[in-house]
Amino acid sequence: MRFQTTPSAAPAGAAWARSRKVKPRLNEQAMKHRQQKPDIVLFDLDHTLLAGDSDFAWGCFLAKVGAVDKHYRERITHYYQLYLAQELDIHDYIRFALQPLSEHSMKQLLAWRQEFTATVIQPMISAAAYELVNKHQAQRHITIIITATNRFVVEPIAELFSVPHLIATEIEEKNGAFTGAIAGVPCFQDGKVTRFRQWLRERGQRYASSWFYSDSINDLPLLNHVDKAIVVDGDDELRRHAQSKNWPCISLRPNKFLNNKE
Repeated sequence: MRFQTTPSAAPAGAAWARSRKVKPRLNEQAMKHRQQKPDIVLFDLDHTLLAGDSDFAWGCFLAKVGAVDKHYRERITHYYQLYLAQELDIHDYIRFALQPLSEHSMKQLLAWRQEFTATVIQPMISAAAYELVNKHQAQRHITIIITATNRFVVEPIAELFSVPHLIATEIEEKNGAFTGAIAGVPCFQDGKVTRFRQWLRERGQRYASSWFYSDSINDLPLLNHVDKAIVVDGDDELRRHAQSKNWPCISLRPNKFLNNKE
């Protein structure tokens, strides 16, 4: 009996061996890519992405359309001054701010919110603000708006920026209507750190690095918590603190320039 050897057998075997050596390297690269953790980028909203305060503006809008009494605007202005002075009792303020939401139907509130977003909020957004968010999203960073303003007001604003994640002060809701009470921890000062940690824990989210853009000294707890703090059109006290920490200070407002170290 004659046995024939196939000349191509050895090369085929060699090719198979080579393929066995290459494939593990490719698999390791793919696994490494999958295991890479994304950066998380948090944006404050009022006076950061917006050239104004959405919560204060919403109160003024409600006064304009006759949804609240004539003294409402005076009171919300008083609360806003307390906020700027870092003297705001957040629970007291939110109970006041949420009261109108419990006094009107959801249908009416949604109609007012749509008008408010289109006529008041959209003019507050600069091209630079859109570009900043888009820059991080192009790098596949996880983008989050984190704000003390209640979710009802800011949900459509997050949609304008195409930001998929929102951490805001939550409102208690029963039977499809707002009760006027806070649900959970207000997203203010230390509460922003608490809510961010809660967000991470609930999703099991891990990350490589964390960023936070803000304008306010009230956000100092979260600015100190993240890896990269960036001050945007900051108040005087925050800018002084940023200089001592060597944090970048930038502007998203037209014709305004700061020391951009980013």
